[in-house]
Amino acid sequence: MHVRVQISAVVLAAAAAALGAGCGGASRTGTAPRSTAERTTAPPITAAPTTGATATRTCVPGSKVALGSAKRSYAAVVKRRLRAYREPGRRPFATFGHMNVNGVPTVLGILGERVDARCRPVWFHVELPVRPNGATGWVPARAVAVGSVRTRILVDVSERLVTLVRDGKPVLKTRAAVGSRATPTPLGRYYVNQRLVPQDASGPYGPGAIGISAYSNVLTGWAQGGPIAIHGTDAPSSIGHAVSNGCIRVHNPVLVRIFRSTLAGTPVIIRR
Repeated sequence: MHVRVQISAVVLAAAAAALGAGCGGASRTGTAPRSTAERTTAPPITAAPTTGATATRTCVPGSKVALGSAKRSYAAVVKRRLRAYREPGRRPFATFGHMNVNGVPTVLGILGERVDARCRPVWFHVELPVRPNGATGWVPARAVAVGSVRTRILVDVSERLVTLVRDGKPVLKTRAAVGSRATPTPLGRYYVNQRLVPQDASGPYGPGAIGISAYSNVLTGWAQGGPIAIHGTDAPSSIGHAVSNGCIRVHNPVLVRIFRSTLAGTPVIIRR
């Protein structure tokens, strides 16, 4: 493992912001309710201590190393405006700021890294919260801070089941509402890119929404392009049915438990 930088989980637990998912309520306009921001102060970013073993280790410059396992994943928190590249140093195709459109820290899921001769990361291969779903790119390691997460979320669309996994073991399973036939929940590998708290906990999103890096494949004209989230609901009878506009709904008390356990960067696997 070559990741050197550490950052407190407080940063990965992104502050609440304007809820823009727009996919779970009854509204057809795609306009989500506004929310109240919870401001948190991030502690300083520090480098992890270098052991004698890693200090003397050498690598082939430019070699690629996969990161993450079933028990631990990594996330990059954008420190300053950066560009994402198809390949390291090639023409950039996307730009990200320190804060996203909802006013919370921009977080990217890490898949791997390219290292220098001393095994230090120079580039990170990351998942991006953009269309098309599953988009990846390379970002400079110096422009991000890195944190780790021990959880992941599995969504089984056919079974309408959400499973929270911690350290490789299931710790919570719950029934869910998923996308309808006309507005299906997109399948694939994603990650939690923001955690949002609506102003009205009794509304269509319940007490919170766990935004993920997926977009509806059909509702391209919705707010912010139709992003997908796991959220609560004001229609508990919908749980267990394929009735949403693509988002995943769970009962409000369960949403609170999942929300508290899943920091930004948590992998989300949606399968049939």
